[in-house]
Amino acid sequence: MKPGIHPDYHPVVFRDRAANFAFLTRSTKHSDRTIQWEDGQTYPVIDIEISSASHPFWTGRSRLVDTAGRVEKFYARYGRPSHAGEADGQDGGRQ
Repeated sequence: MKPGIHPDYHPVVFRDRAANFAFLTRSTKHSDRTIQWEDGQTYPVIDIEISSASHPFWTGRSRLVDTAGRVEKFYARYGRPSHAGEADGQDGGRQ
């Protein structure tokens, strides 16, 4: 490998709080928060929404994921859709 062109690849704990599940792996992601792992070492921790412990495909159970926060972030960034163009016969640029 060429030195100086690759990102830092280090141990990181990914934690799924909904399923009370965490795993230690290597990643290029960084976090300011840390956790003490089973081996006594301290590692950066990254919280994730869904893992194999909580995903419906792997568990066989459905799970409601709160997407309202994501939708509200989208609306805050790009605005709410305007349906006024449809009322007067315009399609708002859609074809």
